[in-house]
Amino acid sequence: MPPVRIKERSRAKKGTMKRLIKALFKQFPVRLTIAAICIAFNVFANLCSSVFASLIAGVLTKGVIENGGAYNAFDWSRTYETNVMGNSFTINTNIPVLLVMMGSIYVLGVFAAWWWNRSMAIVTQKYLNNFRIAMFNHMEDLPIKYFDSHPHGDIMSLYTNDIDTIRQFISQSLPEFLRTGLSVLFALTLMLINSVWMTLVVLFGAFMMVLNTKYIGGRASRYFIKQQIALGKVEGNVEESIKGLKVIKVFTHEEKSCEDFDKLNDQLGEFSTEANIAGNITMPINGNIGNFIYVLTAFVGFLIFAIPGFRNLTMVKGLVDMHLDVAAFNSTIVGFLMMNRMFTNNISQFSQHVTFIVMGMAGASRCFDLMDEKKEEDNGYVYLCNIKRHEDGTFEETSEHTHDYAWKHQHHDGTLEYKELKGDIVLDNVDFGYVPEKIVLHGVNVYAHPGQKIAFVGATGAGKTTITNLINRFYDIADGKIRYDGININKIKKADLRRSLGIVLQDTNLFTGTVMENIRYGRLDATDEEVYKAAKIANAYDFIMRLPEGFNTMLTSDGANLSQGQRQLLSIARAAVADAPVMILDEATSSIDTRTEKLVQEGTYKLMEGRTVFVIAHRLSTVQNSDCIMVLQNGVIIERGTHDDLIKEKGTYYQLYTGAFELE
Repeated sequence: MPPVRIKERSRAKKGTMKRLIKALFKQFPVRLTIAAICIAFNVFANLCSSVFASLIAGVLTKGVIENGGAYNAFDWSRTYETNVMGNSFTINTNIPVLLVMMGSIYVLGVFAAWWWNRSMAIVTQKYLNNFRIAMFNHMEDLPIKYFDSHPHGDIMSLYTNDIDTIRQFISQSLPEFLRTGLSVLFALTLMLINSVWMTLVVLFGAFMMVLNTKYIGGRASRYFIKQQIALGKVEGNVEESIKGLKVIKVFTHEEKSCEDFDKLNDQLGEFSTEANIAGNITMPINGNIGNFIYVLTAFVGFLIFAIPGFRNLTMVKGLVDMHLDVAAFNSTIVGFLMMNRMFTNNISQFSQHVTFIVMGMAGASRCFDLMDEKKEEDNGYVYLCNIKRHEDGTFEETSEHTHDYAWKHQHHDGTLEYKELKGDIVLDNVDFGYVPEKIVLHGVNVYAHPGQKIAFVGATGAGKTTITNLINRFYDIADGKIRYDGININKIKKADLRRSLGIVLQDTNLFTGTVMENIRYGRLDATDEEVYKAAKIANAYDFIMRLPEGFNTMLTSDGANLSQGQRQLLSIARAAVADAPVMILDEATSSIDTRTEKLVQEGTYKLMEGRTVFVIAHRLSTVQNSDCIMVLQNGVIIERGTHDDLIKEKGTYYQLYTGAFELE
């Protein structure tokens, strides 16, 4: 089934941020609470520093003016009186004391900043570590059809690009959102206390900054998301090119491969350019709006506090009552302008994070889409267990690994029934389609009795491999029944069903690790001796011993340092060590030369002794000794019988065998 393209989401699903933050607080409630308190204290410390700075400026100005240029900063008798919202305050004007107080608060603010940055770094990495594990574990439980319909490069981008956007959101944007919100709230409160009219001027500027962020920043966000999607395509193309490098070189398509990469890379460059142009100008424009508002606020403040006619018209009268001297003017205006600068700077800086928040939510949304994919359904209640036989012919369940198995059937009434696994598999009138509207198997009937060798032959796409995929329940049938020792396979736990099936696929998959580890992958508790025995059965033992380090030779890149035939032999050895009662050989000898094929057949004959075996082959010489050969055409079994019977019929199999027409 060809893969289809993942739906490209241009924005996050509704509720993504709530879901992400809820998950964060569920895992790290204490650290996040402490981090939030530290952020609030850091904002308060910065605010106090600004207030103290404006207060010191006013005190110094008043002191200098009152003393004709001479001012004793250490004179404890000097005070500074003001009336705010009807409350009279008297402040000592000992400058060193004020400086110590300001410095102490500032140092505590720095410590708070260090703590919340450290806490958020720990929270971010631990959360992402847990999230990646949860994603991978969930992915392992997804049905095969999910991977058939989703490009692998796009799935990989979830673990790289999208996870990185979540990292940036948690570690940077989320704390910045809280810090900015508190800073703006505190600054706005102090500005309102000082002057409503000047605050309205600042709010007008903030409105303009929001509009700029919405339109220009919104454009940047859209292109950043497109950039993210394009980056996933580039990564997928690189992965595909590396995997198919030999094919590219064999057909000398290096230039074509480069052209395909250039197209994707150019698209990525285009989106990145647009995103960064819009993203980079958002903050400078907001900064200049803030500068303009700063000047306008100073001008309005001068009118309000310096010109009596304007002062009498303001709403500030009665809210703030100060003696209109130069010191009061300096303290009020300078303090307000400091709050103004804090207010606009925070909005300007936060506008830079809007894009990252949008990207983070889009990335989180895609990751959550994977997490929300429905797991492979498994309602089975019949288990596979090892059994120990007694001399009287009875058997009992055992935890030891034996060569005998039974189905452990837990009935609804609580009773247990053990049924010996014999390998009797029946497909009764089975229909199947990868998509409901296109059925690829029609009325398939297969009867495999214990110990029989059943072969499927037919052209590519006839449905041979599909039948074996249905036996191990990689896919569920649309109609009909499949029974294993008389038990409907829907009742058998999928893991136990698959554990009873040894499979050798046409496409071998070797993992990074030693030869020993790759063979033992068939059964992780297999002893070294059992691995050696399996290698001998597959006739792989001799070539393994000729490797530089024998069974301890390290394999990488899917066993690129081995020949295709050697890789297939290891795959057969892996199936041998699994010691499964039923074997499925899907073109197991397709990549092996004739001489090696004979060696493998000798090994597989030993492997097949006493087992039910399904064989899929294009080489008809490998299926001649089968108990039953089934010829498929367009999802329908058109002939069945032994080799001799089918030759006598002189039908499709006869024509295939004699070369009247090819399988393909």
